[in-house]
Amino acid sequence: MASNEFKLVSPAIDNEGGGKLPRFYTQEGVGSKWDISPPLEWHNPPPKTKSFALVVQDIDAVDPAGNPVQLTHWVVVNIPATVRGLPEGFSGKEGEVGAEFAAIEEGLNDWKVNLWRGPKMPNYGDRFEFRLYALDYETHFDNQVTKLKLKLLDAIAAHTVGEAILTATF
Repeated sequence: MASNEFKLVSPAIDNEGGGKLPRFYTQEGVGSKWDISPPLEWHNPPPKTKSFALVVQDIDAVDPAGNPVQLTHWVVVNIPATVRGLPEGFSGKEGEVGAEFAAIEEGLNDWKVNLWRGPKMPNYGDRFEFRLYALDYETHFDNQVTKLKLKLLDAIAAHTVGEAILTATF
């Protein structure tokens, strides 16, 4: 792997692909470490990057009829190009984590909440894809944006200059 590759990693997850998502980042956690967003870091964004957007999905989920459906667990937009990661427990605490994160908004996930929603049974064994989009413009979405409803992916398609993916299993 080239050292200048745009890369998304987490100090809490084995970053060599398919690492296990620790229990406290799921709805199966305990105590104060329950369903908190994992720490993320990214390195070597493309030179034209002006902002980032993050979408986290369960890529192995199925609906009650057994049809594949990608459940969106977290949407984060308006991430400035100067930011190189999100701290553990960032979700729901944007105003408490520092001025550099002030512009960042959490969009609606498939549970219609603006928060990280970790996995729970019966999704054990599913793969979770953290996909970070490097964009060539500064995004200005509000917290009502979703992966599809307000067409986030359509809006950023022509402006994506790079993607970094981290996959973890539940």
